[in-house]
Amino acid sequence: MTLPLHASKVVAGALFAFCLASPLHAEMTLTSPDIAPDSTIGDAFVFNGFGCTGPNTSPALAWEGAPEGTNSYIVNVYDPDAPTGSGFWHWAVFDLPASVTELPQGAAIDLPEGAMQARNDYSANNWGGPCPPQGDTPHRYIFTVYAMPQEKLGIDETASGAVVGFFANTSALDSASFTATYGR
Repeated sequence: MTLPLHASKVVAGALFAFCLASPLHAEMTLTSPDIAPDSTIGDAFVFNGFGCTGPNTSPALAWEGAPEGTNSYIVNVYDPDAPTGSGFWHWAVFDLPASVTELPQGAAIDLPEGAMQARNDYSANNWGGPCPPQGDTPHRYIFTVYAMPQEKLGIDETASGAVVGFFANTSALDSASFTATYGR
């Protein structure tokens, strides 16, 4: 028996919704033992410069639930509240091998083999911790991991965080995020 076209679409939509709701569909998650979602970022991760005096240590991050076909990861940290007109990229790590599912605290100074760091908006290829202007309301810092279909993006360390963000937002298979705040 052949279903009419509109009925086929309804059945296909219901099957898709079932697959998404089923326990077989894993969703990516991103966590940190150093920074809880919706919390205030601790002083250990604050930038050292621009009037801030933190140690500028990158936090530990861990993720799971990447979809089949993941060949690398991107991790980035972005502040949409920075008074720049375009936000502020604090960290962009790309070409992380698919076998890597965590970064320990301080990983920015010793990344896994093959991984690269783009230039952040402090003009450094490193973690650049939070340091919003004195007196601003606390800024949001969005931590995101992206599961990528390609092993390499085909860019190098001269790329900006925005360029890495472009690749992440145009070709990621899945992603997971959490947001934390910091103000001074």
